[in-house]
Amino acid sequence: MIHVVLYEPEIPGNTGNIMRTCAGTNVHLHLIEPLGFKLDDAHIKRSGVNYIEHCNYTIYPDFETFKKQNKGTYYYLTRYGKKPHTSFDYSDVKENIYFIFGKESTGIPKEILKEDLEHCMRMPMNGKIRALNLSNTVAIMIYEALRQRNYEGLSFTETFKGADFLEK
Repeated sequence: MIHVVLYEPEIPGNTGNIMRTCAGTNVHLHLIEPLGFKLDDAHIKRSGVNYIEHCNYTIYPDFETFKKQNKGTYYYLTRYGKKPHTSFDYSDVKENIYFIFGKESTGIPKEILKEDLEHCMRMPMNGKIRALNLSNTVAIMIYEALRQRNYEGLSFTETFKGADFLEK
């Protein structure tokens, strides 16, 4: 299974977008406290629309509790990573993989990253910006893993209006 971990997220709009992406891709979301907002409709509903109810997520009081409860391979998205996100093999559908993202202002703490430098990665970009938007980065990672897994469990046709909608 594919998992997304948000370490102390600060911006409700990003988390709402990520919840919507996770709901649409069957990805489990893990939220590490403290959160920079209340996890309620008023804060995240606008970005997550009405799909949040379909998001499978778990909240943890801290990173250590999360680690004790979740086994698998951890991948850390950080601007300090030395490998591109596409250099890893995520294709084993039996493997639990966790994409870990840091808070918008400061990222993942250095002490966490230093524990597993081999799995620290970055998305290549020019030097004009510090980082990409968190929700965009999460979507890119989810879809890279799904691509390698042949989009297992996802529909290749439009499910609300039907596969032949354009022909009508």
